Amino acid sequence: MIPEIGQYAMILALLLAAAQAFFGIAGPWKGQQRWMQATYPAVAGQFVLLGLAFGCLIWSFVHNDFSVRMVAAHSNSALPVYFQVAAAWGNHEGSLLFWVFVLSAWTLAVAAFSSTLPRPFVARVLGVLGIISVGFLLFSLATSNPFERLQPARPDGVDLNPVLQDFGLTIHPPMLYVGYVGFSVAFAFACAAMIEGKLDQTWARWTRPWTTVAWMFLTVGVALGSWWAYYELGWGGWWAWDPVENSILMPWLLGTALIHSLAVTDKRGLFKSWTLLLAIMAFSFCLLATFMVRSGVLVSVHSFASDPTRGIFILSFLALTIGGALTLYVWRAPLLRSAAGFDLVSRESFLLFNNILLVIATAVVFGGTMAPMIADVAGLGTLSVGAPYFNPTFLIPMLPLLALVSVGTFARWKRGALGESRNRILGSLVLALILGLALILGVYGDRSLLGPIGVVIGVWIVVSSLVDPVDRLRRGLSISPSILGMTLAHIGLGVITLGITTMEARMEARDVALAPGQQVELGRFAFRFEGVEEVDGPNYAATRARMVVTRDGKPETVLFPERRNYLVQEQALAEASLGVGWQRDLLATMGEEVGGGAWSFRVQVRPLMRYVWLGAALMAFGGFLSTLDRRYRRRREAAESATVAAPVPRGDPA
Repeated sequence: MIPEIGQYAMILALLLAAAQAFFGIAGPWKGQQRWMQATYPAVAGQFVLLGLAFGCLIWSFVHNDFSVRMVAAHSNSALPVYFQVAAAWGNHEGSLLFWVFVLSAWTLAVAAFSSTLPRPFVARVLGVLGIISVGFLLFSLATSNPFERLQPARPDGVDLNPVLQDFGLTIHPPMLYVGYVGFSVAFAFACAAMIEGKLDQTWARWTRPWTTVAWMFLTVGVALGSWWAYYELGWGGWWAWDPVENSILMPWLLGTALIHSLAVTDKRGLFKSWTLLLAIMAFSFCLLATFMVRSGVLVSVHSFASDPTRGIFILSFLALTIGGALTLYVWRAPLLRSAAGFDLVSRESFLLFNNILLVIATAVVFGGTMAPMIADVAGLGTLSVGAPYFNPTFLIPMLPLLALVSVGTFARWKRGALGESRNRILGSLVLALILGLALILGVYGDRSLLGPIGVVIGVWIVVSSLVDPVDRLRRGLSISPSILGMTLAHIGLGVITLGITTMEARMEARDVALAPGQQVELGRFAFRFEGVEEVDGPNYAATRARMVVTRDGKPETVLFPERRNYLVQEQALAEASLGVGWQRDLLATMGEEVGGGAWSFRVQVRPLMRYVWLGAALMAFGGFLSTLDRRYRRRREAAESATVAAPVPRGDPA
């Protein structure tokens, strides 16, 4: 009965979500305090019920209940227990339930930590989140029931996809979903502000910490996905411009634009219409990503499902949700004017340029991702869009964006005063030129054009980000969490730029066939193949190679790439072996046996690869520090005196 308990819990959660949506929207409209208060138990009950439902799903996986169709299709009795737990979200139905559970957790957090905000506003936020919950719970129960029974039950399961049998499955999807779903909170805050009709800068201040936390988790999720693909898929790439990879990149780009635009709205009361539109767009692309992964319209190794019916449901829900939000946006457009101004070289201008370039970058990725589908629908034949398109076109907005980050750090609010910072700008640029060129030309000997440009820009971002905090420390001034967070996030961006540019410019790779005792050289490294051994895993048999790596004749590391054969699905999979370090990564991937005791291998040397992950970690940690700023911890009295807190008369549709 455990699966049935989970399904009934989902049905009850749907009813509570509907009550949350109704009382959250109707309560402030009618001026009914009791209705508004009713949203809180509905939120708590929904969280408990969805937690129960997801717990029942995990129980079904761990206890090998192969009468549940999803367990039979994605697990096996020989699967290690931690993969059985992770398999609960490693498929379409389970991941959708997890999606809704994460949404209930975000909603509960909003209800719990918004006690200082006016109750009508919070009720509207919870009402919008309730509408989103209703949509996804209906989708799950109607088309993607995770507790559907299989009659008769299978004696054993089909097994989890071997590509997913990795530690990355246990951490990447949860982080990604927390980030994805978190942008629904920014969307709900924007919709609540538009419904209320009080669109001053106060709502932006309330929205900023929630948006920053969502962006932080999405940053970690994107980085973990890249890291997982880097070592698991065996080809050593960190970003393949796969359609599903692009679907998580686009919300991240728009979310980055949103947190910067919110800063301007909060600080100066500007960009109000643009900020609202970005909040809508960021969540829209999260829904679009859900559609792309689950509809089958795009082919990807990361896709969950290929059921057009499910795709139509998601697309219809996206159209209704976003269409309603855009209708509100058009309705409230006359209230979004601002009389404040700013100079061309002020901080506001740099942040505006930042937003424009990030949106252009999103459009570039969106166009390349959707082009194959559009070509197919239009009858233009098969179209393949990959790195030859994305790499150069994505650089067009990103290179000026990175340069603007370095200069914009020195800009002031409202009035342009870059002349006063000319020496700092030039000094940081000269230092970046010296350090960057010394690294890329002196250490790695790169003679290309983009290599030195990218490295210099990366170093410049790091140096310019440090100027203001160092100056504050020198003068004995304190550094607020928001300033420290911004500094770390920008340093992280510079470190990522430095790592990616150096790695792409100086990476070396070779595909070779080696017999025991033979070796291949890559630069200063020699990879010597010493032989193979047979090893057994919990649900696979593998041939493991031993490869000794030396640098300038001195031992560096030993790599153990494997060729695994998963017994249940009878599928072969290459398991790459990495020798990691802050200066370089060494990779070896094992292919097929080619005869005479020789095996095919792909060996790679990737300099500064660790700095890509380090930069992402710095960015995420910087976002976390920004949320600790005391401006976001306001007393209830202060919030209720804000303009947005004005009471809504009974019966007022606003």
